[in-house]
Amino acid sequence: MCHYLDAIGAKTFRDDRDIDGGDDIPESIRQAIKQSDELVVLLTPNSVNRPWVNLEVGAAWGWARLRIVAVLYNVSIDPIPAIMKSKKAIALNDFDQYVQEVAKRVKDLKK
Repeated sequence: MCHYLDAIGAKTFRDDRDIDGGDDIPESIRQAIKQSDELVVLLTPNSVNRPWVNLEVGAAWGWARLRIVAVLYNVSIDPIPAIMKSKKAIALNDFDQYVQEVAKRVKDLKK
């Protein structure tokens, strides 16, 4: 997902790629959220109820007031945390549509 977003000029953050050894993980994530315009969350059967996912979404929603986009992979609406149920979710198979939406927002920001 980051590859496609980076290709259209959006800047992405991924903890496994962008946090170096010895860095403070919560602080790095907090700073990334603070510098972001949107939060994209890949929800899978394994991630949908993970505490860190819920914490990051909560921070993006309550503290930073970011646009939150849930990308669903083999997850129905039922297990999605309440904080994300009101958001329009995107199926992973439709991710290209989201990339087009972001490309338009990136282009508008550069005007």
